[in-house]
Amino acid sequence: MGKLFGTDGVRGVANSELTPELAFKLGKAGAYVLSRQSSKPVIVIGKDTRLSGDMLEDALSAGILAVGGNVIKVGVLPTPAVAYLVKAYKADAGVVISASHNPFEYNGIKFFNGDGFKLDDDIEDEIENIILRDIDVNEHITGDKLGRCLEVDTDASEKYAEFLKSTMDADIKGMKLVIDCANGAAYGVAEKVYRDLGADIVLIGNEPDGININDNCGSTSPGKLQREVVKHEAFMGLAYDGDADRLIAVDEKGRIIDGDKVICICAKMMKESGQLTDDLVTATVMSNIGFHKYMESIGCKVDITSVGDRYVLEKMLQTGGKIGGEQSGHIIFLNYTTTGDGILSSLQLLRAVVMSGKKASQLSDEIEIFPQVLRNARVKNENKKIYMEDEEVKKAIADMEAEMAGLGRVLIRPSGTEPLVRVMLEGQDVEHITGLAESLSELIGRKFG
Repeated sequence: MGKLFGTDGVRGVANSELTPELAFKLGKAGAYVLSRQSSKPVIVIGKDTRLSGDMLEDALSAGILAVGGNVIKVGVLPTPAVAYLVKAYKADAGVVISASHNPFEYNGIKFFNGDGFKLDDDIEDEIENIILRDIDVNEHITGDKLGRCLEVDTDASEKYAEFLKSTMDADIKGMKLVIDCANGAAYGVAEKVYRDLGADIVLIGNEPDGININDNCGSTSPGKLQREVVKHEAFMGLAYDGDADRLIAVDEKGRIIDGDKVICICAKMMKESGQLTDDLVTATVMSNIGFHKYMESIGCKVDITSVGDRYVLEKMLQTGGKIGGEQSGHIIFLNYTTTGDGILSSLQLLRAVVMSGKKASQLSDEIEIFPQVLRNARVKNENKKIYMEDEEVKKAIADMEAEMAGLGRVLIRPSGTEPLVRVMLEGQDVEHITGLAESLSELIGRKFG
């Protein structure tokens, strides 16, 4: 990754790291690079509910207009809505202003191409290179070459809601659901979709004020959702993150159904209905060993990728896979969309539960999730990727894996942002794997710190 773009766009503390000046430059450089395919590119811009969204939206728009691009502002909408609307409006690109599940003081800018996919690394590198080399790409064009803000003849939110409803063919009329919108981008459209489908919904995290996004609510803090599901005797609970590209669910007993379990439940439905190409499912190295054992039990194969939804999507496009995602709840249903979509995922999960004739808890209990323990070993930055060359470390890992004999695993990976090596162990005995994780992280820290 470059200096500006990470695995999911450009992020930082708003007005400190991610400034309006940088947003302006991203708008200029992005529109300039994209204008090679279109002399006057049209770019859709959406945002979540953060206070800094207005500031960054105006700065980004100014940059696009300055190089002759046109802008369609669709307001507060989920990240996947922008990916969908880019295609619906036949635009050249889309931009989302959001820092996803991070606190409100952060924000981010990420681009989609005209097909609704995140930009290829080489295009991001080109945009970044223009900014870092301080190349003036607009040549101060004037007159009728400047861009303008376009009005569209349909309501963007309505258009996206209609698409979501079209993916749902199970009857949920009268079904009691608790929905947590994280005080984020889903707060308007999720309510509309579920009310239109006839569900009896209880809303939480649905009163954004610019600073309460992800604040003790949403997919990263599902405690309140769990309590509300039990209190209201709801069929299920559904939680999204700030930009609504993730889903964490809760069964009728108030227990978490994480991304691994959601994928398992939906993959089984898709397999049984003939929607699963070659019985293939895509997941990252962080997916639980219980996930893999369940997939094996229903006759599915698992393609494994690096952590990050862009790598999941990359693999799916290569193999023709139709479902893939992460334990965090970022799930891609490639039959319907080009990126993770929390609301779409929740509809597909409900569809799977209804079609099964079982309760969510019964489906969830079919999947045994093994305990995971994570420890960080602090190392020197230059040593983050050489630990696996060490014979003592290799032997320690081999011994641990042999000891667990197929009922556990060891996963070690360097942090992408900090001088840390992350040591993760899975197994059936929490106390035992905790001790193993601590001894291995201590060994790595001692030798490479």
